[in-house]
Amino acid sequence: MKTCVILVFWLVSAPSRTTDAKEISITTIEEEPYTMTRGSELEGFCIDLLSQLSQKIGFRYDLHLVKDGRYGAIDTSGKWTGMIGELVRGEADLAVAPLTVTAARERFVDTTTPFMQTGLSFILRNDVTSARSSVGVMSPFSRDTWIGIFIAFLLTAFCMFLVGRISPSEWAEPDTDDHSLTFSHSLWYLMGSLTLQGAGPHPKSPSGRLISTIWWLFTILLLACYFSSFSLMMYTSNKQMSIQSFEDLANQDVIDYGTVRSGATMMFFKYSNNPVHRKIYQHMEHKKSFVSTMEEGVRRTQEGNFAFIGEAVSLELAVARYCTLTRSQDVIGMRSYAIAAPLGSPLVKNLSIAILKLSESGELKYLHDKWWASSCLPTDRTQLSPSLQPHDLLGLFLFLVVGSSVGLLLALTELLSRARNQTKDGKVGSSGLCRLCYDQKCLNCRPAAS
Repeated sequence: MKTCVILVFWLVSAPSRTTDAKEISITTIEEEPYTMTRGSELEGFCIDLLSQLSQKIGFRYDLHLVKDGRYGAIDTSGKWTGMIGELVRGEADLAVAPLTVTAARERFVDTTTPFMQTGLSFILRNDVTSARSSVGVMSPFSRDTWIGIFIAFLLTAFCMFLVGRISPSEWAEPDTDDHSLTFSHSLWYLMGSLTLQGAGPHPKSPSGRLISTIWWLFTILLLACYFSSFSLMMYTSNKQMSIQSFEDLANQDVIDYGTVRSGATMMFFKYSNNPVHRKIYQHMEHKKSFVSTMEEGVRRTQEGNFAFIGEAVSLELAVARYCTLTRSQDVIGMRSYAIAAPLGSPLVKNLSIAILKLSESGELKYLHDKWWASSCLPTDRTQLSPSLQPHDLLGLFLFLVVGSSVGLLLALTELLSRARNQTKDGKVGSSGLCRLCYDQKCLNCRPAAS
């Protein structure tokens, strides 16, 4: 009887002693937020999940990143690459990563109960899916640009007003000031040029005409920028606002799209019998629009004119990180992530039970909320608007500032030249500066009788 008790105790305790004695080799892949490198340590959803599982089952492990940086696919020689390849070759005991469960992989490895459910979707820039109503009269320029244009309008009018007071060529006859360039006349003249219509009085001095010419060139180039931006926004609104599903994506030719090469997503579209899915794969194959990693796909999407196709749960993270991106609500090809092990591994059963316990206790939901928390940066929203920003028109504003400054200097030169000539001729009123106070009846302003 005593011998039987000892035997039963040995059998019960044997698995734990075996597990503790052997250090399990685990392979993973670096992908945010599942596994990320922070200095010499690894962190992320999969790292926390692995820690929870090791505590529940009781095993020690050695974690390493997959050598070729791939999930796993069959190459041209018929051999598995990536994490699946390491399991098949016996180089690892487990693969803990966002590894999609597929029929091809199930033939060569065993998988646990899924720890996450997902599907296929795609992400776009927010401005690609913007509504038509957002394209208004003010849309081609940003708010800051409109403010800059208004300030430039007032400053240029003030410059013309100063030229009218300084330049002797703009002075009217002593008792007829009706035709001088007052500030209100300057505003009206510049407003007329904005509509490409002449409005008097016109400048008569070289300095006034120079500022007028600079303003007209500024206006023509500004209107050209406005209408080109408005036309582009209307075109993109008409072409891209309806991309809400995979069918919309397949039936347009405005933006390109792609997915990770040799991944489960690519295989789904390659072997699908759905005509829309086949059309999407043929487009990606023809355009060679596949990307090497998800990070590359997200980066190309942020740059514009590209839609990245991937697992919805991974795309949700990109949307949470970058305010310029949005995910389509169309989700196809439901799939799941699970832990993989070599065929016949005794670890699969215990891991599946532990994953179910974590799910029932809410631990998996807690880990998801922890690593998928939104950290959308407000600064990213400045990149969202397709409107022209002030820095886009910086050269145009500098052109106006330089031209107006030269006009003022020319007006001063005219004034000094006039004063010098009057002094040489012995005329009364050696200084024309009193013209700046034309409301005062200054006798010196009147030319001396010849």
